[in-house]
Amino acid sequence: MRTAPPSSPGPAEAAATAMARHRHDPHELLQVLREVQESCGWIAPEAIDCIVARLNLPRTKVLGVATFYSFLHINPCGRYRVLFSDNITDRMLGSPALLERLCRSLWIERGKVSEDGLVSVDTTSCTGLCDQGPALLVNGRPVTRLTGRRVDEIAELIRESVPLEAWPAEYFRVDDNIQRRDALLGADYRPGEAIAAALARGPAALVEEMKASRLRGRGGAGFPAGLKWQACRDAPGRTHYLVCNADEGEPGNFKDRVLLACAADAVVEGMTLGALATGAWRGFLYLRGEYRFLLGHLEAVLERRRAARLLGESILGREGFDFDVAIHVGAGAYVCGEESALIESLEGKRGTPRSRPPYPVTEGYLGEPTVVNNVETFAASCLVALKGGAWYAGLGTAQSSGTKVLCVSGDCARPGIYEYPFGTSLREVLADSGAARTQAVQVSGPSGACVPAAEFDRRIAFEDLPTAGAVMVFDQGRDMFEVARNFVHFFRHESCGFCTPCRVGTSLLTNMMDKLANGLGSPYDFAEIGKMNLLLQSMSHCGLGHSACNPVLTTIDKFPGAFQSRLAHEDFEPAFDLDRALASARQMTGRDDRAAHVWPQSTEAP
Repeated sequence: MRTAPPSSPGPAEAAATAMARHRHDPHELLQVLREVQESCGWIAPEAIDCIVARLNLPRTKVLGVATFYSFLHINPCGRYRVLFSDNITDRMLGSPALLERLCRSLWIERGKVSEDGLVSVDTTSCTGLCDQGPALLVNGRPVTRLTGRRVDEIAELIRESVPLEAWPAEYFRVDDNIQRRDALLGADYRPGEAIAAALARGPAALVEEMKASRLRGRGGAGFPAGLKWQACRDAPGRTHYLVCNADEGEPGNFKDRVLLACAADAVVEGMTLGALATGAWRGFLYLRGEYRFLLGHLEAVLERRRAARLLGESILGREGFDFDVAIHVGAGAYVCGEESALIESLEGKRGTPRSRPPYPVTEGYLGEPTVVNNVETFAASCLVALKGGAWYAGLGTAQSSGTKVLCVSGDCARPGIYEYPFGTSLREVLADSGAARTQAVQVSGPSGACVPAAEFDRRIAFEDLPTAGAVMVFDQGRDMFEVARNFVHFFRHESCGFCTPCRVGTSLLTNMMDKLANGLGSPYDFAEIGKMNLLLQSMSHCGLGHSACNPVLTTIDKFPGAFQSRLAHEDFEPAFDLDRALASARQMTGRDDRAAHVWPQSTEAP
């Protein structure tokens, strides 16, 4: 017999419990709010009152944080909160039709709460499940491989108020989908081996090995990890911190999800190596809110490592080598993938990127020297500790050492994770993934490069096609205008709103793309897009605004016909001169796609 879920604790009780768990530390505000949201379904005024009183924080600050993150709600929402992924690959797999089907089945309007408070249905940005979509989140838990039948079954389960724990386990199955392994994913070593090798060398020698490896940050920007560790090690401060950035929000990216699922020991071991090198005593793993389902697994990994003396005090018996890791879970904010915004979020604030300099390696978490590296970067550092910097530098190319984990999705037979040495051609990646009749590949997500078929011999490398990991495949049946339009909507949705150029500019750009989509565009719109790019490049506070026009500009340049077809030709005489109309839009301020910003860590530097 199906029963209703047990009643939740009251808002004030939930808030008090969460604050006690986090030692009434005001820097843990986001975690407190997130746990209240999970417990009660929303953050009620009584919870806010309790938090304000016990953490001694201004009410405006608590509300400011609660309203910044998209997974937090200060108004009642459905007991079942359903969010369909609105990423372009999910849309290609039929996500919009499935969303409408669920809404019809539940007699609910998208973006609204049902009259009985049972359910709400809406969209969210990429859920990091592009290889097994269409996907959705229900109360934060991922449901993959949606079909019409599965959506109908979900509607019935919701109508009968069946607790999520009683839903079929198959709904929540998330596969790693590792299709090709190389040096990193194919490594076979036991937990603690890399730490032991590093301890034998010593901290200073470990830094030198990292520098010799030429390992560059895998978050997209490619700053040398060894130099960053050295800069933090040398920076004066009372204490040093280390942060693993697991907030991969770029559409098409899901490698960090897989690495945390199948190689969490390597990631945490790499963090421990970073702590040895920099003198950090405390580390944070900032876990993307969409990956909340990995929290139990990761906590178990940390506990196992503490029991094995691979975390905590006197690691592997080395007196004075103390380091531990805490997991902070995000709450739906793409901008927190940028390292300074991530640090703001760690401190219990809104995720607004900081002005630079100073950089985090000198003034990071709580104003102290802090290293922020990507999940893949930390995992790769284990290879350097085990096999040496020279060995690692021998992989890949002269400017891009090592291997790269790619996330292949879209129009291909075998979507999933592929690891290659740097320098591998895009054509080889497409062949291995079973892509056919491909007209374009978006490399590194919306902020990256749109690569047409004539350029498929280009290489995955920092000197050619830099990428944080995303490789989105579009066959000849896809409308590249709609691809660019989806990316523009994504940037508008994810703008933090801090600076006017980005807040307003992304909205104006979206309006222009929607106007073109409705067949009401003119040649003048392209000139305006070019002007908008110049304004956003020069005046935006952070890389999100700098990158917002990239998907439009690169797609216009490679697939002008997709845009020309949206023009109201009859309104213009003489005949439309596409090259002339697009001249300013193609400027890209003098940069080509090899130098395009890669967000969210486009400004990664010491």
